[in-house]
Formats: sequence, structure tokens, C-alpha cells
Amino acid sequence: MLKAGIPRNELFFTSKVPPGAVNYKDAKACVSDSLEKTGLEYIDLYLIHAPFGGKSGRLGAWKALVEAVEEGKVRSIGVSNYGVHHLDELEAYIKKTEEEYGLGKGGVLSVNQVELHPWLARPDIAQWCQKRGVLLEAYCPLVRAQRMDDPRLLSLSKKYGKTPGQCLLRWSLQKGFVPLPKTVTHSRIEENADLYDFELDAEDMRLLDTEEYAPCAWDPTTTKD
Repeated sequence: MLKAGIPRNELFFTSKVPPGAVNYKDAKACVSDSLEKTGLEYIDLYLIHAPFGGKSGRLGAWKALVEAVEEGKVRSIGVSNYGVHHLDELEAYIKKTEEEYGLGKGGVLSVNQVELHPWLARPDIAQWCQKRGVLLEAYCPLVRAQRMDDPRLLSLSKKYGKTPGQCLLRWSLQKGFVPLPKTVTHSRIEENADLYDFELDAEDMRLLDTEEYAPCAWDPTTTKD
């Protein structure tokens, strides 16, 4: 993208500390490796991919990301697949670190990226993050196309003249999430962006309040180590 002449300020690049590297030493190495491989001067957003590695590993990896921000290597940091108990643990660490070393020294939690859709709305995680101004990025917002024939979704598609996928992405936006649909097909990319000429009404949002807990991917939010 840089070779194509796209200005750096028009790109937003996210990278992650992989599950097997959730500790201080490996997380620091991940940041350096990302910069070397991409040729970027900084990474816009760096996430801890999963709450693995135990408490010391998680907090060590977070410390490494905080230092990367202080060094100008990373702009914003966050986590992925963190349940409320993981978030509480991190919040307590940030608070304690700031009490000891000063405001901002514990880092700023900007993002929690988790699987989110009507069949996995995660109200506990959503409320925790929204109360604290933590952005929720929704992966698998299209449920890997596993629910496109759901009667509720089909009725909304017919009502609004939109595809079932567009209705799902619109639900995500109205929940305050940032949906992350994945596709390499140009027409699908355009379809996924065509969401701003309609809005699901309150009754239809309630219709999609399934109260189900049905992940279509992995679910590290429940890990307890």
C-alpha cells in the first residue's frame, strides 16, 4: 500500500501479539518484528490476541505494549477476546500502576475485539467496555454466513431492501460496535460499506435480541487461568 503511494495518514494498521507470545519479552519482540516486516514507522493499533499466558503473561504483554506507545512505536493499544474477569484484572493493574508511577503510566485500554453478533451479543462485556469508553470491535459480524437464512433476518432484509449481511452490519453499528467483515471480493466490500441509508427501528433491534450464546469461532473470553 505504501508503494502504491497511499499517504500513511490514510492507512490504519492493526497488529496483534499472538496467543503463544503473551508475555513481556515476546510481546516486545512482536512489536519490533511488525515494524521491521511492514516498514512502517509506527503501528496504529496493537492488540493482545487472547487472554492466554496466565496473569503474569497477560500483564507482562500489556506492559510491553505500554512501553511501545511511550517509545512512539505504537499509537493505541488494546486486547482481544477478553472477558469481564480479564478486563477487571487489567483495569486493576492499570490503576495500581498509575497510583505508583503517575497518570498514564499504566496505559490506556482503547479496544476490546471480540466476536459479536445477534447470536452472541455479550451484554456483560459490552456494558463493561461502553461504561469505560473502550471501543468494541466486532469480528465475525456476519456469523460466517451461518445465519443468513434465519427467518428474522430474512424478514428484515425484505423490509429494508437490504441483504441479510447488511442488516447484520447495521445491527452492529447501532449497538455502538465497529464491525469487521472479512472479504476480498470487491462487490462484497462495496456492499458491506453501503449501510448508511437505512436504520433498523427499535422493534427490529429487539427482534434480533436473541439472548443466545452461540459462538461461531473460538471463545477465549471464558478462560480462567
